[in-house]
Amino acid sequence: MDTPTSTPATTPATTPATTPATTSLTALAEDVRERVLRLAEAASAVDAATALSEDATLRLRSDDGTVTHLLRRDGAGTLVGYAQLVGRAPAAAGTGTADVEGELLVDPAARRRGHGRALLEAVGEAAPASRVLLWSHGDTPGARALAASAGWRRERELLRMERPTAGLAELEVPALPPGVVVDAFRPGADDEAWTALNAAAFAGHPEQGRWSVQDLRLRLAEPWFDPSVMLLARAPGGALVGFCWMKVEPAAAELYVLGTAPAHAGRGLGRALLVRGLRAVAARADVPPGVELYVDGDNAPALRLYERLGFTRAAVDVQYASR
Repeated sequence: MDTPTSTPATTPATTPATTPATTSLTALAEDVRERVLRLAEAASAVDAATALSEDATLRLRSDDGTVTHLLRRDGAGTLVGYAQLVGRAPAAAGTGTADVEGELLVDPAARRRGHGRALLEAVGEAAPASRVLLWSHGDTPGARALAASAGWRRERELLRMERPTAGLAELEVPALPPGVVVDAFRPGADDEAWTALNAAAFAGHPEQGRWSVQDLRLRLAEPWFDPSVMLLARAPGGALVGFCWMKVEPAAAELYVLGTAPAHAGRGLGRALLVRGLRAVAARADVPPGVELYVDGDNAPALRLYERLGFTRAAVDVQYASR
């Protein structure tokens, strides 16, 4: 997307704010990033849902001009709302206008004062020629009401499913296809091959299939990353044909990404990898109490797989579209 060069309403830094204002920036100072994260923590606690996704949190660090940050301040100059926008390529090269996607949140203590609607209007001004897609984490009543009042429609649902780690060690381990072996990810050596396989496995996915090597390496640098629970399936000759990446933190483990090469789809490799990943989590000394995952609500084959492995639906995130 084209980065805006003006703002819907900008308050000069040297003049105390007297009316609420929304500022558009393409990079944030460290202290502002920290205030946005604290705002997201407050919203997460009240809404019982993660207000700012991992992708959006990582993009807070971006200063390459590809991310638009919208900051909403009240009359006293206090940050009370935040929206983030990033462009994505059209479904087919040369067709249509690229969508813009992002997230929007408002301080729970400042809600019902027009800040959400003002941010939503600023989002439209920042991307006037594009369809905009915004996530509502937790499908909150406030987000539903705001979307309805502005004429936005539900575009997509992302389910969060969970199950306890108790019993994972007893799961029957499916056989692998002939000649396929499983080993751990090797940072540096496997980066490019994994990125290429991820792009092929998720070619039609609106987010996952667009990961670059840099996107991967940002996550490899996170404190939670552990290559021993990022399992790779290799065909004879060493080519990657599948992967199961688990993210383990004290509160819960997460099925971070599960994918197979298109030629191996529907042959049981995904299930074989997932069971091995779940058992690897269960074998850890620091095994958390539960495992969670996210899946599109219309992905019937994946839902059947997860339900057969004991996962149940726990929450839903909704993506709203401007048109």
